[in-house]
Amino acid sequence: MKSVLIVEDEEAISRVLSAYLRKAGYHVTRAADGRSALEAFEEAPPSLILLDIMLPNMDGFELLGLIREKSSCPVIMLTARDGINDRLAGLDGGADDYMSKPFIPEEVVARVNAVLRRPSQWSDGSRKRHYGSLFIDYSARSVFLNGAEVSLSPRDMSVLLFLAERPNQICTRDQLLEQVWEMDYEGSDRAVDLSIKRLRQALSHWPANEGEIRTLRGTGYQLWTT
Repeated sequence: MKSVLIVEDEEAISRVLSAYLRKAGYHVTRAADGRSALEAFEEAPPSLILLDIMLPNMDGFELLGLIREKSSCPVIMLTARDGINDRLAGLDGGADDYMSKPFIPEEVVARVNAVLRRPSQWSDGSRKRHYGSLFIDYSARSVFLNGAEVSLSPRDMSVLLFLAERPNQICTRDQLLEQVWEMDYEGSDRAVDLSIKRLRQALSHWPANEGEIRTLRGTGYQLWTT
């Protein structure tokens, strides 16, 4: 049974989300502040985290940063603030999705289902590829650079695998939004740019003569390899 950690200080919202997720077949753990959420995460890592931004002790952005230091567990941010800066801050910090309050509980469950489906989206059996010192195992959804595993969020992994399955081909932002974020994604296409930025940082030690993620201005992105 897949598990969801709900980090929400509003008891009524937390209880409603818990009820709907349990009805959908998930095991649910709840936390009302950042510190107890971090303890719950470390004690029993969940399959996914629903994370409110406005929390006691530490806000959701800080907690997200601590989680990303330890894990690529999928995170959906929940907030009453719908400003584009907050949305981009969450995505840039490694969140996999972002929902504004008020929301319909059924939609939250649908988003949880969609995010948890993504890990197998680009798996293609047993294919493995070497691009110089970069090694990608599609079936295991794992990436190694110079022998060391590269830690990526599920969404950033999906972006990299999408590009890597099409080496030297141009992939537009619309293609990535449709295939990785899914057609009903309501965020800005800046989310694609932020994901590419994080991937470049993660692959910063990949020798440029072996390959790189290129930006084709006005067109899209390309995983260029020799």
